[in-house]
Amino acid sequence: MQTICVTGVSGFIASWIVKGLLDRSHRVRGTVRNAAKGAPHLQILPGADERLELVSADLMRDGSFDAAVAGCDAVIHTASPYILDAKDPQHDLVDPAVMGTKTVLESCLKAPSVKRVVLTSSMAAITDEPENDKVLTDADWNTKSTLDRNPYYLSKTLAERAAWQFIAASKPAFDLVVVNPFFVIGPSLTAELNTTNQIFVDMLKGTYPGIMNLSWGMVDVRDVAESHIRAMELPAANGRYICANDAVPMRTVVEWLNEFGYGEEHKLPKLGMDCTIGDYLVKLSSYTQPKGVGDYLRTHIGKTPRYDTSKIRQELGIQFRDVKQSVRETLADLEEWGHLS
Repeated sequence: MQTICVTGVSGFIASWIVKGLLDRSHRVRGTVRNAAKGAPHLQILPGADERLELVSADLMRDGSFDAAVAGCDAVIHTASPYILDAKDPQHDLVDPAVMGTKTVLESCLKAPSVKRVVLTSSMAAITDEPENDKVLTDADWNTKSTLDRNPYYLSKTLAERAAWQFIAASKPAFDLVVVNPFFVIGPSLTAELNTTNQIFVDMLKGTYPGIMNLSWGMVDVRDVAESHIRAMELPAANGRYICANDAVPMRTVVEWLNEFGYGEEHKLPKLGMDCTIGDYLVKLSSYTQPKGVGDYLRTHIGKTPRYDTSKIRQELGIQFRDVKQSVRETLADLEEWGHLS
């Protein structure tokens, strides 16, 4: 049994990490903005009564995580804002992501018990514009994002770089391991609809004008959580780990949703826009979309992401769930929470 601090425990990924840690009989100290409000969906998990403690912490306040990490064997830092259309990207995204990462690491530096920090980064820190002829690896870095272009991607890149720079400069007693998930889907432990699962809801509600030439590097949230836990537990874990299963085209997702029976009562896109003319029209119309959505469309339309996941499979022993089954379970979960009605 170890004591593990997990930051931002109310999040989609973090909630599953907490569940996985409790299932392994670890003690978990989770940070939330206001511990007095609790985290009901976590406090009902098996083992939570005896082994889950909630602590208030603020990403933007120095020393805020001191109490949370004190006496912990490891820290899993997941807390970071995810806003595609931020009104003030510097204030809403970059500052809390970068400063929050530094704040957590500074607190870890004061805690001699901490032996490892696992950071939730993102594929966004590896690229913000996939290239059809390039296979991405953990050695790749996103160098294109700015405050005006995919600012969320910029926040994840700068936060991860800040973490590695901190390790190089401070030479702490603990080491750092980073997990870089791609498009995270799967069932949720709360009724809150997360940003990636929102894509399925939008498809079924007729938000998309047609089937666009988009592909998503999908990965089940339970596999992402397991990757974090193994990155924490395995002594040989090191560096960065791309965490993603297959890249799935939008057309394939629509076919699956029809096969699952969701096309009959919902408004799935039918018009084929996954062609050269369709790509041109989508790029043209992207300028009428909210800025974050427009940025994403212009940098991802017509691109099929390719990436090497041999490291996470071999070193952490991750065997990813079947993507189609993950999509099926995601839809069933969305239906159960009432998001498809």
